[in-house]
Amino acid sequence: MGRLTISLTDERHLALKEAAAREHKSIREIIESSLDYYGIKTKKTARSYVAMARENSGLSAEEAMTIAVQETQASRRT
Repeated sequence: MGRLTISLTDERHLALKEAAAREHKSIREIIESSLDYYGIKTKKTARSYVAMARENSGLSAEEAMTIAVQETQASRRT
C-alpha cells in the first residue's frame, strides 16, 4: 500500500479527525470515500467499468471503437 504525506491547516485536520470519529471511520476511510465521490478510480476499477459497458452494449470491439473515434472527433469540433 502506498503512503502519502499531506499538509493541512490545523483547522482542516481537526475537522477531518472529527468527521472520522463521528462516522466511526478512520481518516484513511474518509479520504478513500472522498476520492471515490470525486470519481478518482483505480485502473482496475475503471477497466471493470469499461468491460461491463462493453458487455451491456452488445457491440463488437470494432463497432465500439468506431463509435468512440466518431465521438472523439465530434467533441474536438465543438
